[in-house]
Parts: sequence; structure tokens; C-alpha cells
Amino acid sequence: MTTIEPKNDLNIDLFNENIAKIERLSARLVSALAQKKPVMPSLEGPSQELFVKATTSYMSEMMNNPARILEHQVAFWGKSLTHYVEAQQKLAKGELVPPEDNTPKDRRFDNPLWETHPYFNYVKQQYLMTSEAVMTAVDDMEGLSDEDRKRVDYFSKQIVDMLAPTNFFATNPDALSKAVETEGQSLVDGLENLVRDIETNDGDLLVSLSDRDAFEVGENLATTEGAVVYRNRMFELIQYAPTTPDVDKTPIVLFPPWINKFYVLDLNPKKSLVKWIVDQGYTLFVVSWIDPDESYAETTLDDYIEEGYLTAINEVKKVTGEDQVNAAGYCIAGTTLALTLALLEKRGDTSVKSATFFTTLTDFSDRGEVGVFLDDDFVDGIEAQIRTDGIMRSYFMSRTFSYLRANDLVYRPAIRNYMMGEAPPAFDLLYWNGDATNLPGKMAVQYLRGLCQDNQFADGRFNILGETLSLADIQVPICAIACEVDHIAAWKSSFAGIKKFGSKDRTFVLSESGHIAGIVNPVGRDKYGHYLNSDLSLDAEEWQAGADFTKGSWWPHWGAWLAAASDGKTAPRQLGDSTHPVLCPAPGTYVKGGKFADNPLK
Repeated sequence: MTTIEPKNDLNIDLFNENIAKIERLSARLVSALAQKKPVMPSLEGPSQELFVKATTSYMSEMMNNPARILEHQVAFWGKSLTHYVEAQQKLAKGELVPPEDNTPKDRRFDNPLWETHPYFNYVKQQYLMTSEAVMTAVDDMEGLSDEDRKRVDYFSKQIVDMLAPTNFFATNPDALSKAVETEGQSLVDGLENLVRDIETNDGDLLVSLSDRDAFEVGENLATTEGAVVYRNRMFELIQYAPTTPDVDKTPIVLFPPWINKFYVLDLNPKKSLVKWIVDQGYTLFVVSWIDPDESYAETTLDDYIEEGYLTAINEVKKVTGEDQVNAAGYCIAGTTLALTLALLEKRGDTSVKSATFFTTLTDFSDRGEVGVFLDDDFVDGIEAQIRTDGIMRSYFMSRTFSYLRANDLVYRPAIRNYMMGEAPPAFDLLYWNGDATNLPGKMAVQYLRGLCQDNQFADGRFNILGETLSLADIQVPICAIACEVDHIAAWKSSFAGIKKFGSKDRTFVLSESGHIAGIVNPVGRDKYGHYLNSDLSLDAEEWQAGADFTKGSWWPHWGAWLAAASDGKTAPRQLGDSTHPVLCPAPGTYVKGGKFADNPLK
């Protein structure tokens, strides 16, 4: 049997010194927590109404079908009692080994002690049995709407995951072993990490996923050569330097989401979509959005389109001398690109020749996993918080998306950082994930209420800049890339929206993996493949069943699609022009937290 071995040469003085450090750090922790701003209770969990619905459903089932409830309870009691008796029998015989373990494999319990040590194995088996019983009870609830069922299931799973024995020091063999081996130093280091995270977030706890000192934007992230050639209060326009003997005449302007920084598409040269596009012979412009503060409280989605999308498109046309651009939008920026295209169609403006959408939702009738946070209880809380702060703080966005993958993005890193006292890894993608931005208050509410909740765009009722817009208004050729296990923009919902576009030329690509890895999927690594099927008249399941699967990145397929949307070749373009002087090298100032100056040329 594997055991936690006592340390024979334990340095008592050092151990006691570390305990004293823990006490001093605890005082610092209390001080850090005192900095936490008051938060609307509705932002901390679902409304009491959801709990009432779940309780009512369970009580109703108990009254109407007591046999099934008792069957579940008796089965759970039987498993738990049998396990207890078997464990006791082993101990009574002096056998310091656990009883038979038929619980499912779970990577949270990778340490061999979970299998071989009687105490840890007992705790693990009881937890997994209880978890199964809770989720079975939730699955069997009747009388709930589909939306309420999803929410009850999600928040029940959150509670079950939170109570995992790995999340507690006394029942985590890795943490206990590390504390003994280091004479308590791991606990000191872990508490230091915890205090630092809380201090960094002004009293809130947001677990650091990556080493903050390992990366610097412009040094080892976002290093593709280019320059800012235009700036206004909404964005900086980055033009990238050509790397080929000639370039396609039609330039590309790429709109990243403004809930994070653009450099997820330019992490490093080996996996940079930005660099790949430039190396294919395209003149590429990327919009780098400002991180808004309270002064942007009244900024709306109309402003993002007028001062962002339409302005960027027009400035790209001026710099290149072309009449049209190929546009691309990622996530929320793709949704807003779709609104822009519908608006341009209404105005008879043909500035956009083709459009590409990365993991974009335009039909919110099925909001996927993130939908559990889009009911009135949470959105009412967000709206109330915005009335106080003027902005939707990045903390809430980061926390929400982290809890969609709580074991990977909350509990596992918390165990590593706080219980084990280890430094977060130097991981560029996780560094970017933690580099979130605020959202202007009015824009956030407009997006959440009008698009996510009321689905007005898909229904042809969304108003922007004096026009009522519909998905059917979009007429340009489009290429949409969705990701198979995307927890933010579910691919079937993305597919449903694309089917409602008015475009006659529509291409849909389904990449393996999730919201980021499915897009940042470089050529040559062959890590994730993709599906193609030209028949968009099918429903989503039929489309995938009849699709051709190709191993490797979808980027070359998109490159060929873009080539067909170009107007031939021209000489490589210099950065900017006489009316668009280079303002600063890429990646610019906004991505580093820079603020807009009254004179945009400063």
C-alpha cells in the first residue's frame, strides 16, 4: 500500500517558522478580502426561484411517484452501507487495504493513494457514489421546462464539483504529502499565492491560470511585424507588414472580440493565425479594441458599429485604395459583423466583398452552456451592477467563463496554486485568458437583452442606427467556422443562424475541439481535424453525419475560399500612407491598457 511517509528528519524549527508565516499571511489575507467591493447577490448565484422550482419538482415526484424516489434512495444507501461494511471488515482483519473499487475513473483522483490507501479510497468512493445519487435525482426531475432543467443540472453539478475531496486540504493526499515534504513551505507559498490573487483583484478571488511574469505583449506575444495606422476612441487599426512578393488586391480586416485582447490570434509565430494570413499573401488589418473605463458607460452597440466596424472598413479602403474588403469576425465580434453586413445591405453599401465568422452566434434560440447565465436573475444583476459602475467589469466575465469549465479553470489551478504552493505555469493561452477587458454598460445590456435573451436579430426585429435588421438581410458570400465542443458558441446554434442568412454563397466548416483551440489550430500540427458538407439544407446532425472529415487544420480550406474572393494580385503594400502615418509599432498601445488621447495622432 502506498502511504504518506512521515519525514524522519523534520526540521521542527523550520516547520514552526512556516506556521508563524502562515499566521502573518492570514492577517494580510483578511486585509485583502476587506477591499472587496459590494456585489449584487444575483451575480453570486441563480435566483431563489430556481431553487424553489427544483424543490417543488422533487417534492411533487416524491408525492406522485414515491416508489421511484425510494428506489433511488435505497440504492444509494445500499451502496454506501455495503462500502462501509466492506471497509470495516478489511480493517477488522488487520488488512490496511481498501475494499473493491468499482467507481468510474476520474482524473481528479490520479494519485495512487486514492486507489491504495484505505482512508483516501473510502473518501473517494463515498464522494463518487453521492455525486451519482445527486445527479440521478436531478436527471429524474419532472415538471421543469427545458431551460430550467439545464440550469438545475448545471448548478447542481457546480455544487457537486465544489465539494470534491480534492478541493480540501485534509482530504487531498497530494497537498498533504507536499506539506510534509517541504516542512510546511508549500502552505506558506500557497497562501502567498492566494493573497496575491485576491490583492490583484481588489478583494475578489480569481485564480491565476498562468505566470504573469512569463509573458509581455509585444515581446514574446503578438510579435508579428506591423504598425498602428489609425486610432480613434474605440480601436487601433493594425496593418501587418507583407512577407510575400505580391499580395491579393482585396485586403482583409479582422475584428476580434472585445471581451479579450486580439493577440489570441498572434500568440507566437508557430500558432499565429495573423502571421499565417500574411504569409499566404494577404494584406491584413486587425482591429485592437480599447479596454473601456467608466467614461464609456453610455457607449452602445450602435457606436461599436459606427465608430468601430464602419470606420475600420472605410480606413482600410483608404489605406489600400480598394473599393472592397474581406471581413472576418470572431465570437461576439462576428455577431456584430453580421449586424454590420445587414446594415450595409440596407444602405446599399457594397464595401464588404465577403465575410468570415469564427465561432459566431447569430441565432440565440439555443444559447448553449453559457445560457445558464443568461436568464433574468443574472442579467438583472448585471444591469444593476452596471448602473453602479458604468461598465461590466472584466472580473464577472472571466469568472463566468471559468465556471463553465470549473474543474479545469478553477479547482485544479486553485489546488496547484494554493494547496501545493506551486507557481502557475508559463502558458501563453492561459495568460491571454486572464487578460480580460471591461464592457461598456449600455452596450453590454443591449447585447444581453436584445440579442441573447430576445433573439431580435434572428427574428428580424433588432434596431441599429435607425434600421431594423434581420439575418436574411445578409447577402455577401460567407464562410463560417464553428467548433465541435465549443462551450460558449455551440456549433449547432451557429449552424442554425448561418442557415437563416440571405447569402446564396454559404460555406460552413466544423472544426474539432473548442472555442479557442478549434480556431487557433495551426497547419502542420494535425491536432484537430474538420468537417465539410456543402448541403446546408440539412439539420445539424444530418449535416455532420454526411460531412467529409479532413485531418488537420481548416486554415488551408479557408485560404482557398479567400483566394476565390479576391481580385487578383498587386505589389506588396507599405504600412499606412500619407494620410495614415505609422503611429506606433504593432501590437499598439490599446492592447497594453493604453487610453485614447484627444488627438488620435499622438
